[in-house]
Amino acid sequence: MPTVLRSGPHRLFFYSADRNQPRHVHVARDDCRAKIWLEPIQLHDSMGFGRAELGKLEGLVEKHAVVLRKAWDDFFAS
Repeated sequence: MPTVLRSGPHRLFFYSADRNQPRHVHVARDDCRAKIWLEPIQLHDSMGFGRAELGKLEGLVEKHAVVLRKAWDDFFAS
């Protein structure tokens, strides 16, 4: 599970078993989890995050989308 980005209490990462899925990132904070697609940037599912925080997370993913997509491609190309 490589961590790609940390922002405040949030950790953005991939699961190596997700190779055959569309590009996405997992976000974790404490016991909260979310999965956000990278193309288009869209929440797939979540557990524990409130609506406002999910909106901020989508904005965070949007802001770093180029880096996150490259990290996905680099990780899964190997």
